[in-house]
Amino acid sequence: MKTQVAIIGAGPSGLLLAALLHRAGIATVVIEQRSPDRVLSRIRAGVLEQGTLDLLDRAGVGQRAHAQGLVHGGFALGYRNSEHRIDLHALTGGKNVMVYGQTEVTRDLMAARTAAGLTTIYNAQDVALHDFDGATPRVTYRTGNASDGASHELHCDFIAGCDGFHGASRASVPANALRTFEKVYPFGWLGVLADTPPVAHELIYANHERGFALCSMRSATRSRYYIQCAADDKVENWSDAAFWDELRLRLSPEAAQALVTGPSIEKSIAPLRSFVAEPMRFGNLFLAGDAAHIVPPTGAKGLNLAASDVHYLSSGLIEHYADHRAEKSSAGLDAYSDRCLRRVWKAVRFSWWFTTLMHKFPDGGEFAQKVQEAEIGYLLSSQAAATSLAENYVGLPFEV
Repeated sequence: MKTQVAIIGAGPSGLLLAALLHRAGIATVVIEQRSPDRVLSRIRAGVLEQGTLDLLDRAGVGQRAHAQGLVHGGFALGYRNSEHRIDLHALTGGKNVMVYGQTEVTRDLMAARTAAGLTTIYNAQDVALHDFDGATPRVTYRTGNASDGASHELHCDFIAGCDGFHGASRASVPANALRTFEKVYPFGWLGVLADTPPVAHELIYANHERGFALCSMRSATRSRYYIQCAADDKVENWSDAAFWDELRLRLSPEAAQALVTGPSIEKSIAPLRSFVAEPMRFGNLFLAGDAAHIVPPTGAKGLNLAASDVHYLSSGLIEHYADHRAEKSSAGLDAYSDRCLRRVWKAVRFSWWFTTLMHKFPDGGEFAQKVQEAEIGYLLSSQAAATSLAENYVGLPFEV
């Protein structure tokens, strides 16, 4: 089998890249190790930057987000039993964010690809990348059961590695060609999804002496809540009642009173880390999204950062196939890694800063606590500091 771009991973970054390339007349095959239901079962982020929404519109899949997404012009920062609104709209000259779940983004992209009759291979086993340092890259994989599965080979011009932190793409890169940077945080997030109305119409990020809490939502009738927990905690240690009781303790009296509880429909613990792999290009292999970088979810940057990678990669590939003059056709692809990493590190910095600001660090000591209190006090009293937070939260512009 032959295609122009082989895309490894049918998550939002891989499917968004495929959709943008399809609209430009570029052939793709998407290869995914999991089933469609398993891909859609992952509960992830729900805050979209305007740049991400613009890309969904360009890909022709933004209609449902505009119809069902919740536009937010700010969020509340909870501190010392009160809430302080960060007015994103006013501080950034009219920019907002949209709450629309990553699962729904993936669902929209899947539906569009199916409707267009394009090839996506699910349940692919033993995915392996070959010869991406030369002119004839190929991907091998198996389908069927382990005992008598069929082997396949896909030849292509380029490979886009959009298969996440544990995928085959980054693992295929020789260790001596890759430099990684990582910070593992000494806590996790215990998250609960419930079919209950949100506690507020905008998100609440709460700094509390017992630990961080976040009140979020997926719709007007479905809520997503998180509390900071120990890194080695277990979901089994938390009944629904225990979770709701702890969440109430970390919210302002007004928010705690407004909280509507109910049975959880999903409960999980997510570890927090910052991770960056450099570079993001290896010959004709390009890493994108979680395959290249991870940020803690505090700043709502994970999906949006993956979308910015897709913006740069799709632009470079479209330029390559549209202009075959050698001096121009590879310019966007040659600049891909540097462009992405400049934006990646800004997002990593912001996510690290916001995580440090809002969480209780078990080994921080009194000095770190006093510095955190001073930082929050400055943020809440300085328009310049609030503007910096708002600009980063709504998303920095794409590099031209």
